[in-house]
Amino acid sequence: MTDALGSPVEPVQPHYWREACDHLARKDRVMNRLIPQFGDACLRSRGDAFTTLARSIVGQQISVKAAQSVWDRFAALPRKMTPANVLRLKVDDMRAAGLSARKIEYLVDLALHFDSGAIDAAAWEGMEDDAIIAELIDIRGIGRWTAEMFLIFHLMRPNVLPLDDIGLINGISKNYFSGESVSRSDAREVAAAWAPFCSVATWYIWRSLDPLPVEY
Repeated sequence: MTDALGSPVEPVQPHYWREACDHLARKDRVMNRLIPQFGDACLRSRGDAFTTLARSIVGQQISVKAAQSVWDRFAALPRKMTPANVLRLKVDDMRAAGLSARKIEYLVDLALHFDSGAIDAAAWEGMEDDAIIAELIDIRGIGRWTAEMFLIFHLMRPNVLPLDDIGLINGISKNYFSGESVSRSDAREVAAAWAPFCSVATWYIWRSLDPLPVEY
């Protein structure tokens, strides 16, 4: 894993991962089957709040491969990926990197929130999940799904259930309902056995669809 400049960054891993895996394997037959398939692989955080949110905005409504390509070009524009540096970028250069006008607006608004102090990332450690979500969705371009991805991938909160995530719903359909259509209430019922480690179970459901771990 590298930062925006290509320098190595030591990934951060959840302290609760082994406990969560043991719990899920005991409580859920599907988790008991899935978890051993992925060895020591686990959720990892890049450790930078602004970069994580910026990547999530860049990746909206495009494929993982396309998102990585656009991000690589965008991240090469500033000397270092910081809110202040993003605010100094030229719109034409951002467009040339592959960003739409709307995503540029969202990234600028995100940078303004961080640069002005309207967002205090240090305070999130002591806040409940729902309070953090409420604060994040005040930023343009960040909805509940993006906020939940932030809770999982950056803050590594253990019990997030992103019911708006199509991968989670499809994975539950595949693994628990033999491919039949799944409602949000069906998903909640399945996830009742996962608590208090819904984030970990969700990660394994994603892996059952795509063995390559997603990172933000």
